[in-house]
This record gives sequence, structure tokens and C-alpha cells, in this order.
Amino acid sequence: MTEQPSHSMTPQDCLVAIMVAVSASDETIRTAELVKIQSAVNMLPVFAKYDIDRISRISKTVFDLLEQEDGLDALFGLIRGDLPDRLNETAYALACDVAAADGTLAEPELRLLEEIRHELNIDRLHAAAIERGARARHVV
Repeated sequence: MTEQPSHSMTPQDCLVAIMVAVSASDETIRTAELVKIQSAVNMLPVFAKYDIDRISRISKTVFDLLEQEDGLDALFGLIRGDLPDRLNETAYALACDVAAADGTLAEPELRLLEEIRHELNIDRLHAAAIERGARARHVV
């Protein structure tokens, strides 16, 4: 069995990477965020054939990249190369769900969501609808 090169990610890896990046953006990975990521991978059709063991490998890649000076740009470069356009809104919705999972949105999370919105070319009106849905799902 040939292992995939470390610089190449599946579309599902890209979705996981975005969720992990949002969770790590405020330097505190909360249990609610981890549960949200795990739940998304376990429940959503886009992850139906995803090897759940890849989550830890993708998480390590994200953490390694975020420690570098231009790591976020490098992460977005990988994602742009491997995430099909049809999954851009899915990626943004998952990012919003992870950000909202703990009931608070810290400034670093908000900045990263803005960056994701820009990098994935999410129309502002569509982004507002996605954000509103995430807020509605996570009201306490």
C-alpha cells in the first residue's frame, strides 16, 4: 500500500484541517470543539468513506504549519490546491460550527473565519446565512 505524499490532502482532509485550524486559532482547543469535529466526521455524508485515523495526522500537520511564520498561508495553499470549489461553503459551514461550538467566538476565531471566507471566495450573503445557521444551532 502506497502512502499519500504528505503535501497532498483529500478533500475531506482539507475539511478536517480547516476545522482543526479554527479550533486552534485562539490557542485553546476546547472539548466542545473536538466533539464537534468528531461528530462532523462521524455523521456527515461528505465523510462517509473517510479514514478517521487520518484526523490525528492532519491535526499534526495543521499544528506544525501554524507554528511557522507563514504557516496559515501555507495551509491555505494546500487547501486551495486540494479542496474542490463545490466544498467551499461546506468548509466554511464546518469552520463556523467549530468556532461556535463552545458558545463563544474569540477575536482570533473571528479573524480566521474572515480569512477562510476570503480564501474560499464565499459570497458575503452566503457567509451571513451560514454564520446565522451556526449561531442558531449553538444557542445555549
